[in-house]
Amino acid sequence: MMSREDLRRWQQKIEGHASDAGLDFFDQRFELVDYRQLNEIASYGGFPVRYPHWTHGMEFDRLNKGYQYGLQKIYEMVINNDPCYAYLMKENAVVDQKLVMCHVYGHNDFFKNNIWFSKTNRHMIDEMANHASRIRRYVNLFGLDEVESFLDVCLSIERLIDVHSQFVTRHRIPLDHSRASVDATPDFRYEAKPYMESFINPEEAVQEQKRQHEEKVKASESPRQPEHPERDVLWFMMHHAPLNSWQRDILGMVRDEAYYFAPQWQTKIMNEGWATYWHSEFMTKFVMNDSEVIDFADHHSGTVGGQGFNPYKIGLYLFRDIEDRWNRGRFGQEYDECQSYEKRRAWNQDLGQGREKIFEVRKIYNDVTFIDTFLTDEFCEEHKLFVYQYDLDKDQYVIASREFKKIKRQLLSQLTNAGQPLISVIDSDHDGKGELLLRHTYEGTPLDLAYAKGTLSNLFKVWRKPVSVESVYKDKPIVMRFDGKEAKIRDLASTAG
Repeated sequence: MMSREDLRRWQQKIEGHASDAGLDFFDQRFELVDYRQLNEIASYGGFPVRYPHWTHGMEFDRLNKGYQYGLQKIYEMVINNDPCYAYLMKENAVVDQKLVMCHVYGHNDFFKNNIWFSKTNRHMIDEMANHASRIRRYVNLFGLDEVESFLDVCLSIERLIDVHSQFVTRHRIPLDHSRASVDATPDFRYEAKPYMESFINPEEAVQEQKRQHEEKVKASESPRQPEHPERDVLWFMMHHAPLNSWQRDILGMVRDEAYYFAPQWQTKIMNEGWATYWHSEFMTKFVMNDSEVIDFADHHSGTVGGQGFNPYKIGLYLFRDIEDRWNRGRFGQEYDECQSYEKRRAWNQDLGQGREKIFEVRKIYNDVTFIDTFLTDEFCEEHKLFVYQYDLDKDQYVIASREFKKIKRQLLSQLTNAGQPLISVIDSDHDGKGELLLRHTYEGTPLDLAYAKGTLSNLFKVWRKPVSVESVYKDKPIVMRFDGKEAKIRDLASTAG
């Protein structure tokens, strides 16, 4: 076990190597905790001050049992904050502590410089504590069951945000939360003595004036809400759903936290690849001693090995591939148009632009654009990437294709919106009944109907009126509607016919 003094000494050395390599990071703070404390922090998403919720306890139990039975172990936990906080587990070996610190400085640099993190709250630890305080106050006022039930609903729809909205200025028109009724129509009757009422205020004339007034009100109302498809469903619910002030506040907290965490699932491959790249660089060149080589190799191979899609591995090797290509000049029109396999393989213009290029890439790309721009046929072939599918006859997964275009398309499909369906609000007064209409942007992958039903059910609890979603299923346009009791699916093609 490494002492606190040794940890501080190694932190200073590693930080010096990181600065010399050109990394630009927030002030780095390391906290030393035992495995139970680290599991507890991880169960709260890295924020020990976060609001209490039963899912955090469930996650803590899962992590704790996984560690006790030797099934899993958390090596690093680092928080996008200024200053940047990271946690080191007391039980880790010396070589692990060094590796984790090297890894953390890579994450820290990525948090500070990647554009997709630029809109995040850099003081989220304070904000999380504030959220927790407000939620505890609501629990005291309205009861645990009431608040926790509503929080459950909010957390179930937290991914219904528009991850690009913070980079776009939009003008939205909030609706009146009271949803004022036409019953507020003024009285069109003139003052009259009782015996003159039928002459001065004939009922037909009064009703006609009332009708004309209602038409004018309807014509002067705000345009259809939303005017354009609204991807930020949580924002729309906050401003248009009939919520109490405390419910609106909780939904706003969940939305704020969803936007804070969004860049992390948008850049999982890049972020882990960048941190792994630098821990490999620092450990092999400056940090580990001869006696630690085998342990480092074992732990590093565990990080980038394993079966299935490993973001650490793909990210690391893609960054190294970019660095190698820009060092050797293997890019641009001339290289792309070269048809000779031997010439392409031996291509080397000694440009030495690799390190500069990967710093540029870590600044402006996310996983989708990273894969779309830099994944190559040669990379897929070298690393033996393939698309797999389940074979019902063989009752096992089999390789479906090694074709580059299919591999790339599959990866992009999985990464776009973190594999979540793209949902937009289309109409807040569907069929003139105040029902909510959503639309699923269909791109070849159908909705999971059971999951969609659960989502509509929870949206109903917020909107308090039936909620529908348009989509495509088995190549046919459908709409699923939840009315508060059951979900029904209607085939729009047969209806239209």
